Amino acid sequence: MENEIETRFKALFANRPAILAPMEDVTDAMFRAICRDRGADLCVTEFVNCEGLLRGCRIAKRKVTLAPEDRPTAIQIYGSDPHRLVDAARVAEAANPSYIDVNCGCWVPKVARRGAGAGWLRDPEAMVAMARDVVKAVSLPVTVKTRIGYGPESHMPIVDLARRLEDVGVRVLTIHCRTAEMGHTGAADWQWAARAREVVGIPVIVNGDINSAEAAKKALDDTGCAGVMVGRRAIDHPWIFREIRALLDRGETIPGPTLAERLSLCREHLNKAAMERTELGGVRASRRYLSGYLRGLHGAAALRQKLVLCDSLTGCMDILNEYEANMPNAHAA
Repeated sequence: MENEIETRFKALFANRPAILAPMEDVTDAMFRAICRDRGADLCVTEFVNCEGLLRGCRIAKRKVTLAPEDRPTAIQIYGSDPHRLVDAARVAEAANPSYIDVNCGCWVPKVARRGAGAGWLRDPEAMVAMARDVVKAVSLPVTVKTRIGYGPESHMPIVDLARRLEDVGVRVLTIHCRTAEMGHTGAADWQWAARAREVVGIPVIVNGDINSAEAAKKALDDTGCAGVMVGRRAIDHPWIFREIRALLDRGETIPGPTLAERLSLCREHLNKAAMERTELGGVRASRRYLSGYLRGLHGAAALRQKLVLCDSLTGCMDILNEYEANMPNAHAA
């Protein structure tokens, strides 16, 4: 008889979920809540350095602390030492996430060159052995997020790797359909996800260039994958999740957010960030998001410039209120 953890885990991938990708300095608890409120079915934490977690580092501890309402959320861990990853997985399990994800896809040189993240793709044998050990160490489901390979297409291990990861107990495979060397350049080739899906029985999630509801549907139609993962587009446009759900569930293409919704989210983000940090820190940390939230509005460039130069919460609210009062007919593109 299935236990409750297993039943909940299977349900997460039963209806082609739209998942918020793990992104460092982006997908904290506050941003996960913003995306979940706008339709994200499942969220993944920022990636957690296993060494920091095992040392009790304040930042790592914050990343794995999940509030009761922050569900469903998976914790993603990364590192280059398989033994330390096993220990970190046990610590992460104590936080009671929906599952534990191992990062084998981060291409950033300071991570990958040290053997962590996509660095594991240089040695698929070691990657499979590491995944096997992590699976054995915890009772929660373990998943892996990776890329199609490290270097050129002639060295693309993902199809065989998918089979081997399934064999050692990995429960879901998320594939960013670029190589590590590509970073974010070039087009993601979703057909690699399709090829991997064809040889395994576990869910495969397609990632890379999922930048609209239409792209999400096409990726699923083209690959037969179990779900999509949205990364950079969510930073600018968290409404993408509700747009994906509308298209997948009802076949509807819904309009983008209104002016009022965009400004409301700016205010929400500023207020929450100021509460979680200092006022100054929260205002400054919000700027990268506000630029995207406002994109497409009439006079957005001038509005963003005013917000960038303002360091007070009250001042930012005044700028937004003045803009709204003076632009009653403005609309989102």
